[in-house]
Amino acid sequence: MPIRIAITGPESAGKSWLTENLASAYHSTWVPEYAREYLDKLNGPYSYDDILAIAHGQMAAEDSALQSAGKFLFSDTECLVTKIWCDVKFERCHHWIIEQIELRPYDLYLLCDIDLPWQPDPRREHPHLRQYLFDLYYAELIDRKFNFGVVKGTGEARLECAMEIINRMLFV
Repeated sequence: MPIRIAITGPESAGKSWLTENLASAYHSTWVPEYAREYLDKLNGPYSYDDILAIAHGQMAAEDSALQSAGKFLFSDTECLVTKIWCDVKFERCHHWIIEQIELRPYDLYLLCDIDLPWQPDPRREHPHLRQYLFDLYYAELIDRKFNFGVVKGTGEARLECAMEIINRMLFV
């Protein structure tokens, strides 16, 4: 079974770039963020139930990728992201999402710091809540006693930081 690593954190924190580059560095498999694909197909604003569909799609993509993954499987977002998204946007969260966080813990979570400049994108909603959102992720990871490290830096330094956390925390 591959070592599962979740790349998590607030929007515009470099999760997608980091996920793809980690997979390349470790010659392994990665799962892209399903939310972007899903939202790009919507003809209007998303709803509370759309976030549940996104969580299901993300988990299905991960399950599919597990079949061919090597030593590692890197996931660009996971159910913790959809939980915090629901909590912030709708002040509630689907029970299934919360259940999946407990049933499908990752071997390691890499929490992306907000030390990168904000990148405007029509899908991003909270440029003014970055620290608040980061703190929510941090608190969730601590409260759930998940194995995690905070990734900082820009460009190659960010990738090196993530790799150092992986190598130290998973004894690779």
